[in-house]
Amino acid sequence: MAAQVQQSAVGSVHDAHDSVRDREISVEQEHLDRVYRRLEEKIHEAEFLMHDAAKRGQVGTPGALAERDAQVFRAGVHLNRLNNEFEDFLFGRIDLLHGKDGRKGPDGAYTAVEPAEGAVRPDNTADIAETLHIGRIGVLDEDYSPLVIDWRAPAAAPFYRATPVDPGRVVRRRVIRSKGRRVLGVEDDLMRPELTAFLDGRELPVIGDGALMAALGQARSHTMRDIVSSIQAEQDLVIRAPAASVTYVEGGPGTGKTAVALHRAAYLLYQDRRRYAGGILIVSPTPLLVAYTEGVLPSLGEEGQVAIRAIGSLVDGAEATLYDSPAVARAKGSYRMLKVLRKAARGALELGPAAAEGDTVTGPPARLRVVAFGRRIELEADELERIRRTALGGTAPVNLLRPRARKLLLDALWAKSGGAARHTDPELAAELRSSFDEDVTGEDSFLAFLDAWWPELTPRAVLAAMADERRLGRWARRILNPGEVRRVARSLRRDGHSVHDIAMLDELQAILGAPARPRKKRELDPLDQLTGLEELMPVREETQRERAERLAQERTEYAHVIVDEAQDLTPMQWRMVGRRGRHATWTVVGDPAQSSWSDPDEAAEARDEALGTRPRRRFQLTVNYRNPAEIAELAAKVLALAMPGSEAPSAVRSTGVEPRFVRTNAEHGAVLRDSLERTVRAEAERLLDLVDGTVGVVVAMNRREEARRWLAGLGDRVVALGSLEAKGLEYDATVVVSPAEIADESPAGLRVLYVALTRATQQLTVVSGERDEPDAAGVPDLLRD
Repeated sequence: MAAQVQQSAVGSVHDAHDSVRDREISVEQEHLDRVYRRLEEKIHEAEFLMHDAAKRGQVGTPGALAERDAQVFRAGVHLNRLNNEFEDFLFGRIDLLHGKDGRKGPDGAYTAVEPAEGAVRPDNTADIAETLHIGRIGVLDEDYSPLVIDWRAPAAAPFYRATPVDPGRVVRRRVIRSKGRRVLGVEDDLMRPELTAFLDGRELPVIGDGALMAALGQARSHTMRDIVSSIQAEQDLVIRAPAASVTYVEGGPGTGKTAVALHRAAYLLYQDRRRYAGGILIVSPTPLLVAYTEGVLPSLGEEGQVAIRAIGSLVDGAEATLYDSPAVARAKGSYRMLKVLRKAARGALELGPAAAEGDTVTGPPARLRVVAFGRRIELEADELERIRRTALGGTAPVNLLRPRARKLLLDALWAKSGGAARHTDPELAAELRSSFDEDVTGEDSFLAFLDAWWPELTPRAVLAAMADERRLGRWARRILNPGEVRRVARSLRRDGHSVHDIAMLDELQAILGAPARPRKKRELDPLDQLTGLEELMPVREETQRERAERLAQERTEYAHVIVDEAQDLTPMQWRMVGRRGRHATWTVVGDPAQSSWSDPDEAAEARDEALGTRPRRRFQLTVNYRNPAEIAELAAKVLALAMPGSEAPSAVRSTGVEPRFVRTNAEHGAVLRDSLERTVRAEAERLLDLVDGTVGVVVAMNRREEARRWLAGLGDRVVALGSLEAKGLEYDATVVVSPAEIADESPAGLRVLYVALTRATQQLTVVSGERDEPDAAGVPDLLRD
């Protein structure tokens, strides 16, 4: 009987708790319904503005058309933002004490951060003075009071920064989970547990106790989610840091560096849209990471001013599709390659016009002949060579030195013509010289010679010329060793570009320059005779995304540059990125312990050159939100080998699931490969049954295609990727294949292995390969204590 009474009492407690939860969900649902009613009103207003603006085109004057286009664009942008119903449009709430002052900010919220004296009564009770709901964009009601505070607004900062140690005015912080227009649940964190707080005469309830843990346990997909509902205090400090100068952000795996970088872009645009009208560039290490992150900014209410580019996609018209071997990558990425490219750009001039087009080399003409003053004047090969050397003594880009070379040719021809002795009168002499230059440069033979002797070079043509091993050997003498020359030349003969080739193309563009060309007249279209044609013909309007991509492609410099995974950039890549931010402010995000570049000191020198003398501000992220403690502890063993003395970030949760170690049953050759394939596929299938989200299979770079064949037919939740492609990504579960293979593939292999081991949010399996030496439990030697 007592047991029944006790069970009944427990049931009553649960029922009461559930009824409070249901009531609080109902409260938040009522507020969300009000927000969406207001959003619908704003959508109707935006649609009316677009319709009204379209009518202005009927006036027909240029001014009216321009005003119409501007108004339609502004209304369209506003409508696009309002029409995006995000899964959790409204995601947070804070309940605040009375503040020290009564001033309100532009968003309608009070600006005070600290509570007023007397806000807490002597008996530790207090009244809630203000409640703010936090969402993706700000929404005001008809009286301009805030229904939703934009997450980037100053008033929203306490939602992210308040802690029980430093609560400020915040008594309760609530995370609201919603889908579409329906509130699914709430989770509360009490910032002042010692207080008894009242809201509208009722004691403030507290629901749940694990908002952050619930967010961390959600299943992963192949695209990154934003973290606006779970930003933590140290992350928020970085996101809202002033943009002046250079902001350095360092943090180990799982600390949210990439997410912080994306949210910082959205925050900077919100804070000073006019200043960043020149655009924000986010540079990512791989196309996979671009694809993983590109959906975050639209979900934060920002699209159109931010370009997310892979490091191999920064040069217009070129795309990296290949990977170089570690030895070739070291040669192409180092500062030494800059010297080689400068010599190659000048040396390519000597190969003649065919080399400028990337065709068979014929060599430049060896003699210049013109007719002036009734006789033939010639410049021989040795004279032409001296003129070329003199012209190349200038500091301008090679193609821009062509006018200098042309003038030096004319000077040499004039000296040989004897024209200078024909007149002693300076004016007559100058007139004769002008006439001479005009006659010579008007000859087709001279123009043909100049095109052949000093062709306009393209970066692709010079790179193609470097594919000849003997030629590259001359240009790279005492810079690259013979083995490097052979491997680099061979790599340049492949179809397609590597990520390191892209940086070389960009450097060559700077070395060569692009002379301005006269704009060709557009051929007249008979339809041009008709006026107002575009007003009558139905034309598909450019979407916001298409416009954003077009503007991003047209930009060559940006107002702010964010470099993600900055520790992986080579010196040549830093030079490429630096050219896009000559007048920009910067956010540089990375972790030295995850660097895949073999010479961090050389890269740091190039980074400092790119950033110039701007002041630096540094932040350190110290908490690992991705990996459970069990996985983080295993990865820390590799970190101790890769960078002795480095401290790994602290994991905030434990799942009780230890990493799994599997060894193959075979020992040699094809038998081993078959056994490895069966083992990896079986582990991937096992993990697909255990997790709801994605499974990543990480292998050494030379096994990528092989691993994709192993996993064929398992569905799109599982993906095979090379070790260098895993940077910045995360999966519910990960299979790391042959740690020794990954560690041995480059001088930075241990750091790359550390990255591979830190991709999983729930489960990790390590499969030993031929090079590993597993113990009886299957633990490879690199991962043992």
